[in-house]
Amino acid sequence: MEQVLISRDEKTAGADLQGNGRLLIMDDHDLILKTLKRVTSVLGYRAEFAKNGTEAISLYKEAMNDDDPFDAVILDLIFPGGMGGKETIKILMEIDKNVKGIVSSGYSTDPIMADYRKYGFKAAIAKPYTLENIGRTLKTFLTDQ
Repeated sequence: MEQVLISRDEKTAGADLQGNGRLLIMDDHDLILKTLKRVTSVLGYRAEFAKNGTEAISLYKEAMNDDDPFDAVILDLIFPGGMGGKETIKILMEIDKNVKGIVSSGYSTDPIMADYRKYGFKAAIAKPYTLENIGRTLKTFLTDQ
């Protein structure tokens, strides 16, 4: 199982890590989703969570139809026996050519992590997660867009 590491007291996330926006996060591990729910809330983000690509696509479409789109999506790259981030971002780009996708993986040597733009992603975030790497990635990513 992939490790989730949170190194700073989650209740004291500094202003340098704080942000805002609406996120869609897709991962197949309940512990990771539970931790990211807590962390993104502390960082100031509103987040929804999907356990697979089909669910992520459905939530994305629903948000667009409700005129409350996601500011960014974080998609886990590897889903054994299911639709992972690579396949999911392709479909999301067909739905919304402006989707802001961040690929995530514990496999830092995966070619998609190294050349994420080639696959339609705008950023990459490596696991294990820390409060700092999530906060800085999201703040930089959403500020620069």
